[in-house]
Amino acid sequence: MTTATTRDLDAIVVGAGFAGLYMLHRLRSLGLTVRAFEAGSGVGGTWFWNRYPGARCDVESMEYSYQFSDELQQDWQWTERYSSQPEILRYLNHVADRFDLRGDIQLETRVESAVYDEESARWTVRTSDGGQWSARYFIMATGCLSSTNLPKFPGQDTFRGQTFHTGRWPHEGVDFSGKRVAVIGTGSSAVQAIPLIAEEAEHLYVFQRTPNFSIPARNHPLDPAEVARIKKDYAELRSRAAGMPFGFNTRSEEVAALDVSEQERLAEYERRWESGGLPFLGAFSDLITSREANDTAADFVRAKIREIVRDREVADLLTPRTVLGCKRLCSDTHYYETFNRPNVTLIDVTSRPIEALTPGGLTAGGVEYEVDAIVFATGFDAMTGALLAVDIRGRDGLALRQKWSEGPRTYLGLATAGFPNLFFITGPGSPSVLSNMVPSIEQHVNWISACIAYLRSSGKSSIEPNRDAENAWALHVNEIADATLYPTCNSWYIGANIPGKPRVFMPYLGFPEYVEKADAIAANGYEGFELSAQK
Repeated sequence: MTTATTRDLDAIVVGAGFAGLYMLHRLRSLGLTVRAFEAGSGVGGTWFWNRYPGARCDVESMEYSYQFSDELQQDWQWTERYSSQPEILRYLNHVADRFDLRGDIQLETRVESAVYDEESARWTVRTSDGGQWSARYFIMATGCLSSTNLPKFPGQDTFRGQTFHTGRWPHEGVDFSGKRVAVIGTGSSAVQAIPLIAEEAEHLYVFQRTPNFSIPARNHPLDPAEVARIKKDYAELRSRAAGMPFGFNTRSEEVAALDVSEQERLAEYERRWESGGLPFLGAFSDLITSREANDTAADFVRAKIREIVRDREVADLLTPRTVLGCKRLCSDTHYYETFNRPNVTLIDVTSRPIEALTPGGLTAGGVEYEVDAIVFATGFDAMTGALLAVDIRGRDGLALRQKWSEGPRTYLGLATAGFPNLFFITGPGSPSVLSNMVPSIEQHVNWISACIAYLRSSGKSSIEPNRDAENAWALHVNEIADATLYPTCNSWYIGANIPGKPRVFMPYLGFPEYVEKADAIAANGYEGFELSAQK
């Protein structure tokens, strides 16, 4: 039962980034009453919050964009090979306006709890402004990298300078001119930010726990002739990308690295290095399945680092010993070159761990570093953090946090047993972070929309996975991962960056295979799901 103060809707969407905007658009096209709640003061999701220096997408602009509207594809003009945060945010605001979405988006409002009522087959949702809502369908469009990870150090409250997290950057920007700055972390955000901060700061101290592989982005303004060629047959580009393992054009080679000569391998790696970006991983077919093959690529990049970084000790610290790609491969503009600057110091916190923050800076390995500002480039509680930040309770009051206490369990990364009509967009167990996120989002939104349309037309009130299907899917996800090198290092793909988080490999490997399975399950009457008749 709902009270007089509860407002009824057909669906509630949490988040207004790429996923939330398109989900809202599709549900409205079905004739549903929908409201999207967004914690930020504007739309954009990841691209609203991540405004740190150098923030940029690592998938090419012409592919990191919606394809549901060909008119949108044709009209929007990307300016660079890899679009920057401000440009992507302008694009998402354009989408919100073009499709008249703002009227159904409530900004600066967090969803705090969602409780499923079995009698009515509806969700009761409470928000940070004191609102209470009831909806048949509850959809989490909160993103995979949106719950910031801020490690706790002794003395954290005593530091008198400025502190920032790359995932919650001030909208007005930050001027580091003449300041001593510490950056903690060397993941993707840090790799992008460090070169630009180093250009401003009087001195930059980089505190690194684990070095990461990075490939030059080779970003450049887009050639209008090339853009016109793509737009002439955009569908062909999209179709080709959909058949790639990661859902974008890595220009993957079918030949194995160990089936060609060393000279041929090195020549291909050199071509990829000069071309730039994540397609480096597509150089050969066995780079993520064979350690011997991977070593050839990793050794090539290690040699490049030693060639670029003049100080041999610093180069050695920046050189990863892990598998190339088992952690998120980074893409940069003059990252390694930055460590040749006289105003940049690299500190290895593996041998000299950060002990505490002090009023004037921080201490590591018994040495105090006096700084005016600290940048935490410490990443996110990936995949599950934003989902578990909401108190979600399904059948019999079971909390999602309790159900996932030993790691996330889903069917297709879309739903979880015991939580009817709860959908995740790019949830754990789907290609998500190991794919081009925008096509993955669109595929999930299209699947969810078709599922809801089916439920409504067939007189069904709810849908949820059965536990056997969910368990089988978890085994399947892990079997695929275990046939690769991805689980061999401590990455955020398995939650290793969050103390106490269960170690579970969360993404599904293989975008085209996933789409085929998800479509087949829907075509077979939502095989593995339990559907209940309308009440």
